[in-house]
Amino acid sequence: MSADTPRRIALLRHAKADWPQVADHDRPLAERGRRDAPAAGRKLAETGITFDLALCSTAVRTRETWKLAVQELPYRPRTTYEERVYDASPGELIALLNETPDDVGDLLLIGHNPGVHALADILSGRSEGDTRARMDRTGFPTAALAVVSFTGSWKSVEPGVGTLLDYWTPKEH
Repeated sequence: MSADTPRRIALLRHAKADWPQVADHDRPLAERGRRDAPAAGRKLAETGITFDLALCSTAVRTRETWKLAVQELPYRPRTTYEERVYDASPGELIALLNETPDDVGDLLLIGHNPGVHALADILSGRSEGDTRARMDRTGFPTAALAVVSFTGSWKSVEPGVGTLLDYWTPKEH
């Protein structure tokens, strides 16, 4: 793939987690999360994007979200469980995206707020239709999904580089 290849980044926040007496990293999905994760997977499938790579936080709730969501996809992308996604700032997530090999066309990141919402906001210098207004209005709840497109290499990912193509939450549908 060349440096002017169009690419897409889908940003998925984990589904609703439970609050048992365990470390934050070990929190499992709540019942609602187990319902919303497959719905997020169906929305991912509806985008028609064939992801080359999924980067998933190592936290239990993100791993469970991905396990349920990926079952709805027609094609399972290569998955990397990346501890640096957990509790990452937008800058740390951009640095992680910058490490992505350029043979990866489209990437899915399964992570946490506030980092995932802030990353969608920061990357999106432009937006299609009412996607930005809807994202700003709902605040990126659990199982929310944003799709951002950009042209260039992964090393060129920086604030404002992309266009917010799509935004979805389980509550909207």
